[in-house]
Amino acid sequence: MRGQFEEACRLLLASLQQLPSYVPTYRFLASCYSHMGRLNEAREIVERLRAITPVVVPDVAHYRNPDHRELFLSGLRLAAGEVDMSHARSAPITLGA
Repeated sequence: MRGQFEEACRLLLASLQQLPSYVPTYRFLASCYSHMGRLNEAREIVERLRAITPVVVPDVAHYRNPDHRELFLSGLRLAAGEVDMSHARSAPITLGA
């Protein structure tokens, strides 16, 4: 899965070059960086996001796949500092088949 996160980061960074004010891109990038263990970069992205919007972790109840929703939110919460690291998962989260 790491390769998928790396590819996603590459595409998200390219997207930010084209449209630097698009909020969802920052959220997905921060989540990806978190899942890759790149927390400093994830937190830098969250700081940039906070300069654009006060809402870092949005309501994503409309995301149909609960595994995808949790993958996104768990990374974003970690990047935003909303996760107690003493209880954080040590194993990467994977999507169900």
